[in-house]
Amino acid sequence: MAPQTRLRNNMFKWLETEGAAYRTHTPGTTNYLRSVQSANRDGPNRKPFPGNPAFISESILSEELRNEIYDQVVNKKNSVRAGKTMALPYARAVHEMVPCTPLFSNPHDRRPHESINDLPVHPTTSPQIFYPVSESRRFTRSDAGRVFSAAPALPHYRVAKEESDPDATVSFVTQHPHRIEQVGKGANKQGVLQPADARIPHPHLIAHERRRITHPEESRENNRLYQQRLREAEKARKAIKDKEVARKEAELLKVQPESSRFDFHFKDVVVSKETTGPDGRGHAAPGRRYGIPSYDRKRGQVKIPTSVQV
Repeated sequence: MAPQTRLRNNMFKWLETEGAAYRTHTPGTTNYLRSVQSANRDGPNRKPFPGNPAFISESILSEELRNEIYDQVVNKKNSVRAGKTMALPYARAVHEMVPCTPLFSNPHDRRPHESINDLPVHPTTSPQIFYPVSESRRFTRSDAGRVFSAAPALPHYRVAKEESDPDATVSFVTQHPHRIEQVGKGANKQGVLQPADARIPHPHLIAHERRRITHPEESRENNRLYQQRLREAEKARKAIKDKEVARKEAELLKVQPESSRFDFHFKDVVVSKETTGPDGRGHAAPGRRYGIPSYDRKRGQVKIPTSVQV
């Protein structure tokens, strides 16, 4: 018997015996393939691929929570998206097959819908680096970020200060991003890679969870500090935005003729190697879209990558 025929026969044999249980699903449970190890465990199976145990199926919104979002968006006009009908039969079928997050009526009984630690892979962390460290030294996330950024190690007093109050360090980085240490020169200049606690979109949740674990009996004080962090973060975000708007307004010269309904904006341009690049085609160069022909359609130009710089 040919190998392909044997494999095909084994497939149909499995579909008629063990695989027959996967033709229909039980409402409220997932219909994922179970490995030998997961079949012996109780509880819902959230790993759809037995060969890849690191992949976990994420929860979706329940019908109650989805209706609440729909009411907030469409009825209360909290979003510009409106006029879309809801696919209820499709939603019910999906809710029966995948894990679902319900709408909790008790505010103290709410459980997170998704992990708050999910971050996109930073391009600086792509290469594998062998960095020898002594056994007596404590190697933290900040140290790893400095190694990936090729930045020198921090002095011991700076390390001790950051470890004594990590929340203050994260707040300083998120509220003053312009004060992050820079490494490199010219076009390769970039900020030192910060730890995940600072790069996450909501660092105040990390600080709140750390405070809640270390001081479980001080719930009132924990909530007060949480609200204070929110106010400080919003204030810092507003200050950065206002400063950026004021800077752009100061760089523009607005002229509006009396007999015209149009106003003209003029901006001073500095032409240098840092702004326009060595060939005058930098991404921030003036006249990039006007006056300088593109190389995209020029004959003989290599348009595929020939090297990769990490």
